[in-house]
Amino acid sequence: MAHSDRNVTEPSVLERSANGVPPSETETATFGMGCFWGPDARFGAMEGVVRTRVGYAGGTASDPSYYSLGDHTEVVQVEYDPSELSYDDLLEVCWANHDWASAAPKRQYRGVVLAHDEHQRVAAERHRTALEERTGRSAATDIEPLDRFFLAEDFHQKYELRSTPVVGDELEDRYGNDFVDSTVVARLNGFAAGHGEPTQRNEVLAALELPPMVLSELQRRFC
Repeated sequence: MAHSDRNVTEPSVLERSANGVPPSETETATFGMGCFWGPDARFGAMEGVVRTRVGYAGGTASDPSYYSLGDHTEVVQVEYDPSELSYDDLLEVCWANHDWASAAPKRQYRGVVLAHDEHQRVAAERHRTALEERTGRSAATDIEPLDRFFLAEDFHQKYELRSTPVVGDELEDRYGNDFVDSTVVARLNGFAAGHGEPTQRNEVLAALELPPMVLSELQRRFC
């Protein structure tokens, strides 16, 4: 798809956001909350979240894939700016948005907090204990150390946008290899799933240089 009408000397917000906050300035959290499409969108809409990606973790298989998952679980990995968002904030979203009191029928969709360090493990256990005490129910969600994360296939990344071809195709064309790691793409994926406030959505759209057809389709998804 050609974009000869764009000023290549002044990259748009879309291009500038592809790298966003560098990884050296972010922290990372990993959660299993059932099918990973939904959590990817929910976290992606949050201010302070820099990047999201979905993948497989929590098992022992050496090379999992969607059609050969082994004992791994579908997870979302969230990179966030700790000056804007805390790990506790992400835990609140995690616990509030999956069935933490019931064991999943398949390990693929189990609830799990995969801690990157001791601080995250302690925080996750504190949240789980508080939730159990408040509700009088036992949590089935596991808390485990993260061993390794395997990135899922392209067709799973930013699923809400990819399921809207005119939008997904345009953004993939503009971003190329940076599509998965773009902050703006994470936001739009979240908005397309119905997350985010109207003012937040409007501010992002107003800053983007997108074709009218793409903007129209995004606005349709936001309704």
